[in-house]
Amino acid sequence: MTLLDSAVWGGKFYSEGWQDSATEQPVTEPATGDRLGTVGLASAEDVNRAAARAAEAQRAWAATSPQQRAAVLRRAGELFTEHAAEIEDWLVREAGSVRSKAGFEAGLAIGECFECAGLPTHPQGEVLTSQDARWSLARRRPAGVVSVIAPFNFPLILGLRSVAPALALGNAVLLKPDPRTAVSGGVVIARIFEEAGLPAGVLHLLPGDGEVGRAVVEAPEVRVISFTGSTPVGRAIGEQAGRLLKRAHLELGGNNALVVLPGADVAKAASAGAFGSYLHQGQICMTTGRHIVHESLVEEYTAALAAKAEALPVGDPARQDVALGPIIDRRQLERVHGIVTDSLAAGAKVAAGGEIDGAGYRATVLTGLTTDMPAWREEIFGPVAPVISFATTEEAARIVNDCEYGLSVGILGDVGTAMKLADRIDSGKVHINEQTVSDEPNAPFGGVKASGTGSRFGGATANVEAFTETQWLTVRPDIADYPF
Repeated sequence: MTLLDSAVWGGKFYSEGWQDSATEQPVTEPATGDRLGTVGLASAEDVNRAAARAAEAQRAWAATSPQQRAAVLRRAGELFTEHAAEIEDWLVREAGSVRSKAGFEAGLAIGECFECAGLPTHPQGEVLTSQDARWSLARRRPAGVVSVIAPFNFPLILGLRSVAPALALGNAVLLKPDPRTAVSGGVVIARIFEEAGLPAGVLHLLPGDGEVGRAVVEAPEVRVISFTGSTPVGRAIGEQAGRLLKRAHLELGGNNALVVLPGADVAKAASAGAFGSYLHQGQICMTTGRHIVHESLVEEYTAALAAKAEALPVGDPARQDVALGPIIDRRQLERVHGIVTDSLAAGAKVAAGGEIDGAGYRATVLTGLTTDMPAWREEIFGPVAPVISFATTEEAARIVNDCEYGLSVGILGDVGTAMKLADRIDSGKVHINEQTVSDEPNAPFGGVKASGTGSRFGGATANVEAFTETQWLTVRPDIADYPF
C-alpha cells in the first residue's frame, strides 16, 4: 500500500484515526478538471469533539520525553524522504505545481521536520536574577492546542511549518487545509505523522468550509491560531482571536518589490525577475509583484523580461514539460485577467502575455503603469510582472514603501547601494542580489503592515515564541517569612 492510498483516507477526515464523514468533496485536478478522489469534510461539531480530545491528548504528549518527541519528528522527515516522489505527484496534480516547484516544496517539508526535531531539546527559557534569596526562572511551556489554517498555493509546507514545530514543542494540533488541496495539504501530513508514531489524538485533520474555519478558531480549548492566507481573511481571524483573547499568528498577502539598481547585470536581473514573478504561476505570497527598475536600464530590462516571458510554456505539468501550470481555479484565473484588463483600460501596455491559456495564464509583462493602477496596487496572485522606473534610490525607497504590504523585497546590483536602500525599506525580508521568493526551515519568516504579524515561522527563536507560553517560576530553599 502506498502512503496516500485512497482506501485509507477517501471520504474521511482524521481524528483519532480515519473517521467517516457525513459530507464529501471531490478532489479535482485544476489542469484538466479530472476527479482524483474524494475527501471527507469535517463539521463544526467534529471540530468541537476533536478540540476536546486534543486537549486531553496534549497533556500526555507534552509529558513525553524530549527525545521521544524528537524521534517522531525525525521519523517524519525520513518518511517524507521515502515518499517524496508520491507526494510530489500529488502536488503536481492537485495543486497545479510544475515538477520543480513540487520537488522544492517536498524538500522544504523534509528540512522542516529535521529542523524541528531539534526543538524539543532546545533551551526552553532563561535564569533570571532576583532581589530575594531564591532561584528565578522564565521557562517556556507548550501553549496547549494550536489551530493551523493553511492555503492552497504551497499546501504542504505552509501547513507543515506550523504543525511540525507545534508538535515538537509539546502541543496538539487541529489542521484545517484549504479544501481545494486537502490531500497534499492535509492527508499527506496526517499520514506521515500517523506512520511516524505520533500518539492518537495529538493531530487532527479537519478539512471544511468557513464554518469549520470559525470553529477551529473559536473552540475554547484552542489557545493559538496559526493562519496563512489572504489579508481580508486574516483580519477577520485576528478580530475573532482578539475578542477571545487568543494569540493569532498571521502570515498574509504581499505585493513584493524587486529593485534593479543602475549598473546591474540586466540578463541576470531579468532571469531573477522572471523566476520571482512566474514561479508557480505567481501564486505565492512572496511573488515579485512590482519590478522597480532604474531609468537607465528599464527599456533593456523590460525587453529581456518580456523575451523570457514569451518563451515560458503554459500547460498541464502532470503530462507536459511546462514552466507554468494551471491557476488553481476558474474564479482566480478570471480575477487575474480582470486586473490585467482593468489596468490596460487605464493606460498600461502589454509587453508580453496578457492572455488566458486553457486553465492557465501566460507569463505577462506590463509597462506604462502608474502607481494607482490595479496591477500595481493589488496582490494579483498570478504570473504578471508590472514594470516601473525610478531615478534615485530615495525614489526607489519611496515606491517600495508606498504599499500596504511589507513581506519580501529583492534588490539587485551594487551591494553597498543595496545595503543603504535595505535600511530604508519596511519589509519582513530583504534579499540582496536575489529575487523575492526564498524560504529555509531555519530562517525567520513573516511580514509587516498588511502582510501579517511578523516573523512567527521558521527558526528556533520564532517557533518557540509562537507555540509556547512563558511561565515565571521561583524556588527558595525554605518557606519564606511573611509579615502576616
